[in-house]
Amino acid sequence: MSRQPARAPSQRQLRVGEEVRHAIAQALERGEIRDPAIKGVAVTVTEVRISPDLKNATAFVVPLGGGDSAPVVEALNRAAGFLRSWVAHHVRLRHVPRIGFIADVSFDEAAHIDSMLRDPHVQRDIKLNDDPESDE
Repeated sequence: MSRQPARAPSQRQLRVGEEVRHAIAQALERGEIRDPAIKGVAVTVTEVRISPDLKNATAFVVPLGGGDSAPVVEALNRAAGFLRSWVAHHVRLRHVPRIGFIADVSFDEAAHIDSMLRDPHVQRDIKLNDDPESDE
């Protein structure tokens, strides 16, 4: 059995994901979750990806200012049922997706790539490739 290549998300998936992201962010901003692991921690919901059937959602989160995201992700996964009901009350959907939370590492990866590009050896190679006289 062969898997078909992954398709880009539809406009509906993107729109529902953005609505769910706003609803979760509003619940976090208002302090609706009373878990001690989240108390006093500002959490950013960077993206919500919705499955093609709109029944499952994956929310990518990162604690504002960095730090260890594991306790925050665990607390949010414990509160997933509450957040699902919050989304149901604040977003008009026929079926509210099940929500899972994952730490967003894209900022860490971007910082790593940026630090590699600032390496003096890489800078030297970039300058050699940009020099028009070196194209001999």
